[in-house]
Amino acid sequence: MLSTRFTELFGVEHPIAQGGMQWVGRAELVAAVANAGALGFLTALTQPTPEDLTKEIARTRELTDKPFGVNLTILPSINPPPYEEYRQAIVESGVKIVETAGFNPVEHLPSFQDAGIRVVHKCTSVRHAVKAQSIGVDAVSIDGFECAGHPGEDDIPGLVLIPAAADKITIPMLASGGFADARGLVAALALGADGINMGTRFLCTQEAPVHQRVKEQMVAATERDTELIFRPLRNTARVASNEVSRKVVEILDGGGQFEDVRELVAGTRGRKVFEDGDLDAGIWSSGMVQGLITDIPSVAELVDRIVTEASDLIQARLAGLTR
Repeated sequence: MLSTRFTELFGVEHPIAQGGMQWVGRAELVAAVANAGALGFLTALTQPTPEDLTKEIARTRELTDKPFGVNLTILPSINPPPYEEYRQAIVESGVKIVETAGFNPVEHLPSFQDAGIRVVHKCTSVRHAVKAQSIGVDAVSIDGFECAGHPGEDDIPGLVLIPAAADKITIPMLASGGFADARGLVAALALGADGINMGTRFLCTQEAPVHQRVKEQMVAATERDTELIFRPLRNTARVASNEVSRKVVEILDGGGQFEDVRELVAGTRGRKVFEDGDLDAGIWSSGMVQGLITDIPSVAELVDRIVTEASDLIQARLAGLTR
């Protein structure tokens, strides 16, 4: 058993979290993570309406009696979702843990805090982690350049970003981006984190609600098989390399604008990848860590493997290096 400030604050057994993932953070995966002793997050905006989110929270509670949270990602949008209504749905549901990401969550914090909800904010830089701490979040998740989704624009990998953040903040911190196994967990703890946050690795588990062909592609892929799209637009996102993501890079590198790729990157197309298994139907997030993924275990098998091997690493291999 590995006990850290993270496990103590959030009341979970293991210092492992499954962060919010669009189209993926649903009840079956989140409940499996919770039942394995880690912390899972439903993805609020995967649900079409706040009412649907309330139903998904209830469905998760039918599958687990252990702690879980809800992710609320706040990003620029042509037609912004009703964030206040999603926030209210979270509060009224009685969920006590929230992961925020994207824009500064300051306007949402009073409602969460009044309801006794602990907030983890996802950051991609030290300065953002310091700011999040200053506005009163309970913990941060610091995303290195290796991560899937939005790594920010500083291009700082976890080996530097994690200890740099640990030097500046005092609240519990998760390390995110590039984590898939016990070696990563032990390294994160050594770098000053209180646990790890995994997305891509949990995407490739039996309970993840995505097509089997997606999971098999992740096992076959290497660390080089991702693309950074939207770089010229200063809104970088790391996604799996496929026909669509390579085309997006080509168009934007050639001087194209968002309007020129809007149809290619539509969320409905990415959802089709996950639901139908058509790997070139749209863009879908996957991190460089896919190069470390060699199987499709159950969530329980994965979490048990990580914590067991991490304890062995700490107590045997690393302890054996001291004289």
